[in-house]
Amino acid sequence: MAEVIRAKTAGFCFGVRKAVDSAFELAETEAELYSYGPVIHNDEVMKSLKEKGLKVIENEEELAAVNGGTVILRSHGVPERIMKLLEEKGIKYVDVTCPFVKRIHNIVMEESLERDIVIAGDASHPEVEGIVGWCRREPTVISSPEEAEEYSPSSDKGACLVAQTTFNHNKFEKIVEIFRKKSYYVSIVNTICNATEKHQTEAEEIAGRVDLMIVIGDRKSSNSRKLYEICSAVCDRTEFIQTVSELSISPDESIKTVGITAGASTPDYIIEEVQNNVRTKL
Repeated sequence: MAEVIRAKTAGFCFGVRKAVDSAFELAETEAELYSYGPVIHNDEVMKSLKEKGLKVIENEEELAAVNGGTVILRSHGVPERIMKLLEEKGIKYVDVTCPFVKRIHNIVMEESLERDIVIAGDASHPEVEGIVGWCRREPTVISSPEEAEEYSPSSDKGACLVAQTTFNHNKFEKIVEIFRKKSYYVSIVNTICNATEKHQTEAEEIAGRVDLMIVIGDRKSSNSRKLYEICSAVCDRTEFIQTVSELSISPDESIKTVGITAGASTPDYIIEEVQNNVRTKL
């Protein structure tokens, strides 16, 4: 039987657990419940919430058509204008934005009054879209050290650099190094959340010493994709799955050790199912 090493940091982080618990509590008490975008990036969790009556609003046009009920503001955060729209319409909302994301909103709102904002992250991710929506001037979003090399601030006050909470820690360090070599002033705030950093560090360490690494997470989940990227760089046999049904392994004598990690939006029961399945097959 292969040895199975499960990452201690695998699964729900504080912000996700708080958001999910709030959403399920609201689903029990609110007759008309919506969420602006998925509460978290996990199809299985969202399926359970939808079965309890939650309706997901996909964009601002759909939100404009809502005239009552309660709206959950997703864990990834939303632009300021979404809150203002709900307030103007007199619609009750419950903000389950991760506290670490909310901290970034406050930083960019204040810093953008004087200097440029640079966000290390994925421009199309809801968290980054939310951060952009709290800036008082047009920010710059970069996703690589190469883009950092090309950037120069337009403000004589320099720039403030923040990061998407789930950004690759190693990549952020490279971007910071490039910015520090530039001659302009830059205020650097490492806003990658502590849970993400621990997830990534532990996953990389485990992947480096196993024969097979399994990363569990939704494909829309940024932090899950980052874990896969990190693990596959050090372990040639790395699988990225959403649920146990996608796990395709069979008895293999060459696999002596198996590592398992999971994104911050992956429920414990899915991790348990995968772990038990691995133990019965290897």
